[in-house]
Amino acid sequence: MQGKTALVTGSTSGIGAAMAAAFAAEGANIVINGLGDAADIEKGRAALEADYGVSVLYHGADMTKPDEIADMVRAAEDRFGSVDVLVNNAGIQHTDPIEDFPVDRWNAVIAINLSSAFHTMRAALPGMQKRGWGRIINIASAHGIVASVNKSAYVAAKHGIVGLTKVAALENAQSGVTCNAICPGWVKTPLVVAQIEARAEKNGTSIERETQALLLEKQPSGQFTTVEQLAGAAVFLCSEAASNMTGTTMTLDGGWTAQ
Repeated sequence: MQGKTALVTGSTSGIGAAMAAAFAAEGANIVINGLGDAADIEKGRAALEADYGVSVLYHGADMTKPDEIADMVRAAEDRFGSVDVLVNNAGIQHTDPIEDFPVDRWNAVIAINLSSAFHTMRAALPGMQKRGWGRIINIASAHGIVASVNKSAYVAAKHGIVGLTKVAALENAQSGVTCNAICPGWVKTPLVVAQIEARAEKNGTSIERETQALLLEKQPSGQFTTVEQLAGAAVFLCSEAASNMTGTTMTLDGGWTAQ
């Protein structure tokens, strides 16, 4: 991927950070985006450059604001000349029954988990189409295929991402631009760790017990999907072997959606 540029949203930690590192290891220049302490973000940005010999730009676009998202894509194109790979990874979570779900939390989850992907794609697609090559990878979820209770906004957003992926794939089927979704099951991210801690506190049990209970409720393998596995799948989707894959959902969920 020498000479190409990968923009990864929500990439200052977790899945996004692993994606950014994997693309940097392939020789791509990187645009990272996300929240966190400014000094920590700069340390991570500089480490990517030092470790992989690529150029890395940080842009702090608020993923709820379309104008800032458009500015991020412009900044990437101004700095590197193109956005060749777009990974829509930014996401948040909130859990409550529908009747108790706060409206502001619904709006935030939909804005960050779904609408932001539309805005990045809308900004990046013209350049990809003009160059005749592009890879859009939307990080959906097993919850883009099946549902769970108390996650109305998240499930709606992830189902929406899968649908958006299919539309973009069809619209660009002969353009050299592909669009695919990766659907992880349980991944040990800060979001999931917080859910486990909440369960342990509520049930008066240990983190270890609640970790296994959480996994086995949904994920037959009883193992977390790793961020490295997800990053490897993203790199594969940019390879020649995947050049005729578009509109697909890749599940890395330990059998969750096979049930």
